[in-house]
Amino acid sequence: MLDTAVIHLAVIDIMMPGESGLSLCRDLTRERRTPVILLTARAEETDRIDGLELGADDYVTKPFNPRELVARIRAVLRRVPASQPQPGTACRRFGEFVHDPLRERLMTDQGHEIELTTGENRLLGALLDHPGKTLSRMRLLDLIHGREARAYDRAVDNTISRLRRKLGDDRRRSRLIVTEWGGGYRIAVPVEQLR
Repeated sequence: MLDTAVIHLAVIDIMMPGESGLSLCRDLTRERRTPVILLTARAEETDRIDGLELGADDYVTKPFNPRELVARIRAVLRRVPASQPQPGTACRRFGEFVHDPLRERLMTDQGHEIELTTGENRLLGALLDHPGKTLSRMRLLDLIHGREARAYDRAVDNTISRLRRKLGDDRRRSRLIVTEWGGGYRIAVPVEQLR
């Protein structure tokens, strides 16, 4: 799940089966910079200090009030800057198109320029960042909007429709952006990074 989902905050118990919550906390905060709240029965001062020194943003002991935990989650999320997803900056070729994410446009092999909206640019960039992989609507929303995403997955469908029109890609026989029913969308042609 850590490799496929965008995680904005993790609430971790220290005493878990398998990997220790403290080692998971260290990995999340060091490698992924994910905010962490430790939720545990260990109430000793040294345990709290160890958890905070490993990178936890907060430490809540059991028993706890669920409303307090929600308030602490909100407080940590307010302190952590919202991640702004960035499309790749390299131009990429797919099919007979070259995508330039910085200029928000497509070029055809014949030299025709196709302008993209910011949403279309981000969505195409997300698909090109994961060639051949099916990305669910929620995953695409996370990639193009980050924590600011609303649970409105029809926005993804609408943007895909606009992109397909601009690409001349027929929805029923799409060869560039393929719909995986119940799964999401994927780029179905090879993607080559140009610079």
